[in-house]
Amino acid sequence: MSRDSMKASDNATPVPSEERDQSDLISAGSQDLHRRLRGREVQLFAVGGAIGTSLFVQMAAVLPKAGPAGLFLGFVAYATIALSVNQCFAEMVCYLPVPSPFVRLASHWVDDALSFAMGWNWFLNMALGIPYEIVAINVLLTYWTDKIPVAVVVVMLILSNRLLNILTVRYFGISEFYLSIFKIFLMLGLIMYTFVTMVGGNPRHDVYGFRYWRDPGAFVSYLVPGDTGRFCGVVASMVQASFTMVGPEYISMAAAEAERPRTVMKKAYSAFVWRLMFFFLGGALCMGIVLPYDDPVLAATLDGTREGSGTGAASPYVISMDHFNIKGLPSLVNALIMTSVFSAGNNLVFSGARTLHGMALEGQAPAFLSRCNRAGLPYYAVACTMVFSALGFLQVSNSSATVLNWLVSIITASYLLNYFGTCITYLHFHAACRRQGVDRNSLPYKGLFQPYAAWYTVFGTGIMMLVLGFDLFFDGQWDTTSFFLNYTMIGFFVVTFIFWKVARRSRYVWPGTADLQFNGLKAEIDTYEACFVPKKRGRVGRIFNGLFE
Repeated sequence: MSRDSMKASDNATPVPSEERDQSDLISAGSQDLHRRLRGREVQLFAVGGAIGTSLFVQMAAVLPKAGPAGLFLGFVAYATIALSVNQCFAEMVCYLPVPSPFVRLASHWVDDALSFAMGWNWFLNMALGIPYEIVAINVLLTYWTDKIPVAVVVVMLILSNRLLNILTVRYFGISEFYLSIFKIFLMLGLIMYTFVTMVGGNPRHDVYGFRYWRDPGAFVSYLVPGDTGRFCGVVASMVQASFTMVGPEYISMAAAEAERPRTVMKKAYSAFVWRLMFFFLGGALCMGIVLPYDDPVLAATLDGTREGSGTGAASPYVISMDHFNIKGLPSLVNALIMTSVFSAGNNLVFSGARTLHGMALEGQAPAFLSRCNRAGLPYYAVACTMVFSALGFLQVSNSSATVLNWLVSIITASYLLNYFGTCITYLHFHAACRRQGVDRNSLPYKGLFQPYAAWYTVFGTGIMMLVLGFDLFFDGQWDTTSFFLNYTMIGFFVVTFIFWKVARRSRYVWPGTADLQFNGLKAEIDTYEACFVPKKRGRVGRIFNGLFE
């Protein structure tokens, strides 16, 4: 359906649903993408993108730096930033669920140069995350054997991700739905494992409780002794949290392909507050309970000095199970973590391709990347995103631990930069609503504590970007490679912003003057929502709807 034929004022009388062909509405406001993702699939898509290697494995890297209490406090502190940015995403994306919303809204409501910088920064974030997950899969495989050639693992994962992402979005959604359910059961199972074993339900009947908070201790003096060192440990944990605690941006990537975007997005963002935060904070607490920060197996795994099979025991949960000599369970958990990591990589391909598609629509990427096939798949964008999978071959000549650290350092700044840009965009949106007489109570989602939450996140993410490599500035800690890994994306963001500003002479949109109709797309989505007729679900579908919608 063309945009012109869908334009309507906010007061237009909806055409009766029985007189409209639902197939005409399938791309309403989505610009050639198809709205086929159901509510439960979008919610679990967010879980699939956010819960991956970091929650089960990479978080352990900061345990020796912060200690169990430092790790938990750092995550709690950063959680306030994550919750605030979620409010900004939710209000804007529910209002305008268009392709690549937080990138494109920056173009229309702030400055095209900001959108260009955010778009390419976010795409590289997703693209570099794909080899990160591939490397993690290889690490986990070595728990059983180190005889499988790295190149074979990389090729098999590339082919698997490509297969799932060239199917229609409907089948992609179904696959992610079930993979994400595995993640939820896995995380709940690990939290249950922590509780049962700490109260004595282990082969040794050892009621260890919070023993490791007393011996070797709750905090670690990182870099320097005393309270300053303990504070540095908490800061290191916050840096790790800024890489681990993600989610709102993944929800937004499905906005243009959601069946009932405003209803689905609202519920997904609301669920993030309790569902994902429970997993993130629960995971940070559990890791410090099941394992001491000075565990030698963990230390050897993190620095890559362990050789042979067993090096995949990078997860504190698996290491703990091995210490208790629990048979079978460590292999099961390791296998489930692998499915979780695979799902996260699959999500990254989806999100990266949709980012390219959205940028192409704005003229910020080659036009051919906006093309979709009859099934609504942006096939060129998927192919370009998959190219970055080849970086997984880096581990052929370097240890997996080294490659993981490289990619984590680069990606962390990208998350913070996009949160920073999103909150700047929200402040312009908020100002436009106020000046143009839009009652925020009438919005599909009204964020809490606004605009104060947005300002809090602007300053919070700004400070976090500055301290990403804080440890390098202590005596004897300087490392040029680490400095560039931590701050390269910040420099890239600034350069791309200036380049687009100069090359295109983009215009800054003054606060309060933004086009809240988004060139007529809002009216198109309004009409789609008014005419949407929910499909009848079977018994199983109704059960899942009750749980996730």
